[in-house]
Amino acid sequence: MIGYSLNALYQVIGISKQGVWDHFRREAAELEMIRRVIGQVDKRRQDHPGEGLEKLYWKIQPEGLGRDKFCQVFMQLGYGLTRKKNPLRTTIPAHKVYKNLIEGRLVSGPNQVWQSDITYIKVGDRFYYLTFIIDVYTRCIVGYALSKNLRAEANIRALEMALQGLDREQLRGLVHHSDRGSQYTDGGYLKLLRSHEIHISMGRKAQDNAFAERVNGVIKNEYLIPRALKSYGQLQYYTRQAVADYNTQRHHGALGRCSPKEYEQLWGQLPPELRKVEVIRSEKTPRFLEASLQSDAIDTACQYSYCIINLN
Repeated sequence: MIGYSLNALYQVIGISKQGVWDHFRREAAELEMIRRVIGQVDKRRQDHPGEGLEKLYWKIQPEGLGRDKFCQVFMQLGYGLTRKKNPLRTTIPAHKVYKNLIEGRLVSGPNQVWQSDITYIKVGDRFYYLTFIIDVYTRCIVGYALSKNLRAEANIRALEMALQGLDREQLRGLVHHSDRGSQYTDGGYLKLLRSHEIHISMGRKAQDNAFAERVNGVIKNEYLIPRALKSYGQLQYYTRQAVADYNTQRHHGALGRCSPKEYEQLWGQLPPELRKVEVIRSEKTPRFLEASLQSDAIDTACQYSYCIINLN
């Protein structure tokens, strides 16, 4: 057996014994940190089972672990998500249509533009349908309804929820935007909109209703589908919880990493010059206009909002 000296080996490869032990200590500390972060991720995923890794990172913000490293580590640990495409259509085109009133529109506060859309979810061997109404400015779900069919009654219930507690002054100038589905041209639905003097707007393609389409995907893919629901009762319970969590806990980059309800509360405290102005994008929106409106004022407002949150 040939003897050797570790000190001589370290010298040959250009490292010190202290350097080796420092490496092992750093590696052990990193593994311990990741172990603690796994606990935080698992706890967060209990209530937000479909939340993506980047959003998880910004919610947890683990000390000593950057975003890219966090995503890389947890992808390797099997925390990545896969999304299933939904081939079923929920839009039944109507003969009565309305103009698109929001294309290129500037939105500077709550209750100026609402968008609504219907999606489906399969539980067991049956499909159920979800209707959401979202405030474009705050990203808040203001109304929703769950139904066993595609009749307009669910849309009316969602709209009644959205209107609850709002007076005529708060609704002044509000535009309700949707696709051209027959549920949105139902006589009862249109009557409810007109009775509150709400302007009616419709788009021709999915991109025209992007905010509502996005909410559909978030609620389904991040909150409901990962739970592998077994009954309509479970779907009712977790839909109600998902909407509450989305509105109060899920942060949005466009809102300075506030939740919709947080930003809604902060909006009234912001000086008018710091309130963000958003462009509802379209092919006709000039790039220079969109860029100018989305730059300095929004960044400043987000920073201001973040300070208020931390002070509170």
